Amino acid sequence: MTDDDLTAVAALADPARRALVRLLETAGEPQGRDELAERVGLPRATVAFHLEKLVDSGVLVAEFRHRGDKRGPGSGRPAKFYSLACDEFAAAVPPRRYDLAGELLASAVELSDSSGRPVRECLLSVAAESGARRSDATRPLDGTLGDLGYEPVDDDRGGFVLANCPFHRLSSRHTDVICSANVAYVAALSAGASDPRETWLEPLAGGCCVRVGPASAPELPASASDLS
Repeated sequence: MTDDDLTAVAALADPARRALVRLLETAGEPQGRDELAERVGLPRATVAFHLEKLVDSGVLVAEFRHRGDKRGPGSGRPAKFYSLACDEFAAAVPPRRYDLAGELLASAVELSDSSGRPVRECLLSVAAESGARRSDATRPLDGTLGDLGYEPVDDDRGGFVLANCPFHRLSSRHTDVICSANVAYVAALSAGASDPRETWLEPLAGGCCVRVGPASAPELPASASDLS
């Protein structure tokens, strides 16, 4: 591995930058800061900072172009657009957990055979049970999700997006089945974490289908006046 490769790997240590790289990988054409900020769910200034770091490290290349077809006087200043400098390098980065997906699917089939319940129903049940077993009441949710390869990224609104889908190939081919199980799994992880959060289905291009909201406010003890 060359020094340039090591620099690129170091630049991708931040999950927000990996999310941007994956968005550009799936887009297939250069993207501007505004589009990328909207799709990744982060402020434009934050996205601009990470994009420039990726350009400096050689992961991305930047070019100036006008939006639309208008050119010449009155067309405004050209905007900066970004694209991947190396498709092969970007494709090798994301961590995957196909072993977990296989375990959930196999367990669901076994449960369906023994109970007579539909396989889809069994898959959601198995995913929730597995997530509950894997949850950790002593840790924040983002730490557990990070260990599992989801790469949570703070959305600056108290919640976070999941920059990586551990089941990417399966979810792209069997979206409804895999994403339904994924939502059930992450919801159970959240319910058992030290900071329970609302989770819902909100696919992120290049990332995970699950979105995570702010931590639930802890219940305050009743005051003496309330008890009287």
